[in-house]
Amino acid sequence: MSTAPTGPSATADGPVVVPRGTPSPDRVVPSWTDPVVRQASEAVGGPWGRFAVTGRALFWTPLRICLLFAVLALAVAWVKQAPCADGDWTGQVQYTHFCYSDTVPLFGLHGLDDGALPYLESDVEYPVLTGGFMAAAAAVSGTYDRMAAVSAALPSVPPVQSYYVVTCLLLTACAFLVVRAVLALAGRRPWDAAMIGLSPLLVVHAFTNWDLFAVALATLGMWAWARNRPVLAGVLIGLGVAAKLYPAFLLGALFLLCLRAGLLRVWLRTALAAAGAWALVNVPVAWLATENWGRFFRLNSVRPADPDSLWNLALHLTDDGILDGPLAEGQTPVVLNALVAVALLAGVAAVGWLTLAAPVRPRVAQIAFLLVAVFLLTNKVWSPQYSLWLLPLAVLARPRWRSLLLWQATEALLWVPRLLWYLGPDARGVDVEWFLLAVVLRDVAVVALMALVVRDVLDPDRDVVRTSWPGVDDPAGGPLERSGDVVVLAAGRLPERSGLLITRRPGSRSTVSQDDTR
Repeated sequence: MSTAPTGPSATADGPVVVPRGTPSPDRVVPSWTDPVVRQASEAVGGPWGRFAVTGRALFWTPLRICLLFAVLALAVAWVKQAPCADGDWTGQVQYTHFCYSDTVPLFGLHGLDDGALPYLESDVEYPVLTGGFMAAAAAVSGTYDRMAAVSAALPSVPPVQSYYVVTCLLLTACAFLVVRAVLALAGRRPWDAAMIGLSPLLVVHAFTNWDLFAVALATLGMWAWARNRPVLAGVLIGLGVAAKLYPAFLLGALFLLCLRAGLLRVWLRTALAAAGAWALVNVPVAWLATENWGRFFRLNSVRPADPDSLWNLALHLTDDGILDGPLAEGQTPVVLNALVAVALLAGVAAVGWLTLAAPVRPRVAQIAFLLVAVFLLTNKVWSPQYSLWLLPLAVLARPRWRSLLLWQATEALLWVPRLLWYLGPDARGVDVEWFLLAVVLRDVAVVALMALVVRDVLDPDRDVVRTSWPGVDDPAGGPLERSGDVVVLAAGRLPERSGLLITRRPGSRSTVSQDDTR
């Protein structure tokens, strides 16, 4: 039986409360290590007790319970979205009921109602695999519509509603995959996956767009990497990039960590597999429908600052007096694009320095979270559902309920003034200033979460994943697990109070362990 974590180092938020004489469990017990869970457990009898045991449940395992949490959260999301499901948005119900979803208007706009194939027969402003996801949902819903037309046993609904239902069911399956992958990536902290299943962000944006599809592929790619399958990881990440571009930053995180560990050959296998998977999906479409395939890239070039971006806030505060100034329809924001590129490169360089200069090699999720967060903060487009990209990475990077809930609260809050601003003050909406204030609050929360992750990287004693179980290096590290250092920018030294011992022998991998004398 493994030794239970002991002492104040087991949590960054305070000492662990472990009943005397308690048998050592084989996993981290949240009600012992997290003050929020400890307080919440009072509603069901208090923290895990001294006579309780783990691993005895035949059915209600942590995975099934976390999946049940996800079912409940997605059920709430479905109820929230129900007023918009039939496509009748009379009276701007999508704003008054906060149920807007891109899937409904784009069903007809892209010809999916007539069976048009994305790219080949209609233009789509999304990467290829997301277009394929949309087409697959339309094919399934179209089959249902034809069956309902000839069978009285099936309820007949508007085609857009059946398409929306199928899309939501597919996205629900993607959410389940994310929960499963996060639980596997959490190692001896399986209950961290509950932070996905009970996520307010999942309730608000699960069905706003198709982003959960890319999030599932990216998270499964991380799982494959954690299981020492770099080629499969590359394939899944490459497919994720074919659905949304952000999983490319996972490759960036792995590159930085493999550079430090001297494992660039392993990374190259992953990168080549990712490039091959991406090309396998994109090249045929680019060959057959070059114009429509390139629309996504052209649109991203000519798009102005998105309402949710910091660039738009700067433009509003200066009355369009900076950057490119007022733009004509279709005019490319040259200055904005250049500044976005410079800001992104500066942020990536800072994360790269942190990776190579940290006293202990950072964990995969920590660097991946920081890179994706930098991308969102510096990018000119931050659609509300993009925040789902951060969810599994944030849970794995810093699995603390308090900070994650506070961040997600700002995300949920932002959705309200955003839609009320679209509604307009004349229709009982709000002025743009309320929306921009919510944007600032969300960005501050993301920056604060980034700062906490950076603090954990620089001071490993504060990293709850590494200190909550003896001998843990990185449950998601895969080939990087317990790797030595080859490229380090600074002579990283742990703080004197640290109980983490880094033992390196010439020609061997490093070993990370916890000082039992603490």
